[in-house]
Amino acid sequence: MKYKLTLAAALLSATFFAGAASAKTFVYCSEGSPEGFDPGLYTAGTTFDASAHPVYNRLLEFKPGTTRPEPGLAESWEISEDGTVYTFKLRDGVKFQTTDFFTPSRNLNADDVVFSIGRQIKTDDPWHTYVAGTSWEYAEGMGFPKLIKSVEKVDDLTVKFTLNRPEAPFLANLAMPFASILSKEYADSLDQQGKKEQLNQMPVGTGPFTFIGYQQDAVIRYKKNADFWGTAPKIDDLVFAITTDAAVRYQKLKAGECHLM
Repeated sequence: MKYKLTLAAALLSATFFAGAASAKTFVYCSEGSPEGFDPGLYTAGTTFDASAHPVYNRLLEFKPGTTRPEPGLAESWEISEDGTVYTFKLRDGVKFQTTDFFTPSRNLNADDVVFSIGRQIKTDDPWHTYVAGTSWEYAEGMGFPKLIKSVEKVDDLTVKFTLNRPEAPFLANLAMPFASILSKEYADSLDQQGKKEQLNQMPVGTGPFTFIGYQQDAVIRYKKNADFWGTAPKIDDLVFAITTDAAVRYQKLKAGECHLM
């Protein structure tokens, strides 16, 4: 957990070391390739590093350097006295990323939250089995299908979770990578095109970096999200240089070819 939080903080604030070719590019030597770009489907830190942290946000985020949740896409929330109803107020004006393959027509709203969580816990959801051979392992491991009775849109900026029982770590669980919020509008567009699998290959989120492209087992490229709702990254371009050999990663680090491993 400490490692993942350190990487997330680095993605938001790091700048190139003195003497590097570009003062606005940060290169991370990753130890492996992501399994995909839909965080809900996987459990590996390598996959979360390439998807959840740069591209997406969650209702809550972990305060950097800690495991304490703080407001994310939800600016506030209320909990019923019996601990079974959580009502989240979403931030107004949060934009989804504009890419070469998708241009959003609306801002984040409650539909996106209902879609992102509902597909993981409802076996009859049309997106529950959109990637063959995978499962919602993290959501299942956290007991979400049995814990969450319903996820409902109250209005465009209000979402209500009703639980079957009180769950002390529920807020912290919603800050974990698997609970990242995706664009329902983008998913609907892919469905209409018969390209549902693209949701796991060409991601669109609300996070600090916009996905540009992935050369399998080689490099992933991102650029700063100019419309990011939070503190803007201090770098313009983020590069994941996939380097499986630890010794080679270390040599690249010493040579200034990458700046984190």
